[in-house]
Amino acid sequence: MTIWQLPTPSPERPHALKYSLFYGRDGVRIVGYDNERGKGDHKHIGGVETRYKFESVENMVADFLADVERATNER
Repeated sequence: MTIWQLPTPSPERPHALKYSLFYGRDGVRIVGYDNERGKGDHKHIGGVETRYKFESVENMVADFLADVERATNER
C-alpha cells in the first residue's frame, strides 16, 4: 500500500490523495485499488475494473483488505 498526500485537491482527486494498493502473486494482480490519472478512484478484482467510491483512507483500507480476504478464500 502506498498513499501520497498531494499539495492540493483537484477535480480528479478531490481528497488530495494519490494511492496504489496492490495484492498479487507471481506478478499477477489479484486485487488493486488506485486512482490513476484519467481514471479516478477505481478498483481491480481479478481482471475486472470498477469505479470505487472513496470516503476515507480508513474505509478504503478496510474495503481493500475485505476484497483481499474474499479473493484469498476463493482460491
